[in-house]
Amino acid sequence: MTNRQFSVKLTDIQSFKVGDDVSKRDKIMLAAIDAFKEKGIEKTTISDIVKAAGVAQGTFYLYFPSKLSVMPAIAEHLIAQMVPAIEKELTQHADVLDQADALVEFIFAFTRQYRDVLALTYSGLAATEHLKEWEDIYEPIYKWVAAFLEKAKRDKRVRANLNCQYAAKFIIGLLESSAEQMYLFTETDTEEVLIQKQEVKQFLLYALGIETP
Repeated sequence: MTNRQFSVKLTDIQSFKVGDDVSKRDKIMLAAIDAFKEKGIEKTTISDIVKAAGVAQGTFYLYFPSKLSVMPAIAEHLIAQMVPAIEKELTQHADVLDQADALVEFIFAFTRQYRDVLALTYSGLAATEHLKEWEDIYEPIYKWVAAFLEKAKRDKRVRANLNCQYAAKFIIGLLESSAEQMYLFTETDTEEVLIQKQEVKQFLLYALGIETP
């Protein structure tokens, strides 16, 4: 695989800031992120969240039964914005080889930009029964990647026996875990990130059966 460099922009992803143009539910969710980041999940109270959101405590319970139940909403917010942004990025490239490169670049860029929010979401979901909702939350992105693979399969650009539904879950899991190793748990230098991305891209091409020039 050649060393292509893609400039991935995340301007289509809304920032995690509370504003006047969002719903009360979203204000609560976004205020919870700030409170969790400032005080930690354990020390944050619902009073902290509603004060930051500018809503009454009763309003909080209209949408969420507990502070940890906000976590799935945060994850859904991320995924809901990720899917159209990925689609916009990949449609700029005509060939599946370039699209695979762009997908890797996007996931790494997304993880780097939202590493604080992702770390909060993972720790919050892991501490509750909401972890079982993870697959449902990720279903939209699984479906999009599966459809992308189905088209590549029809165009004979990936191996003929590829199970696109299973491959979609594998790909997203691989890319996210690889990016998280670089950005969520350690301070990684640029050279290590480049090596990680290159190895992930090469592995992806072999797994999908994409031939390189």
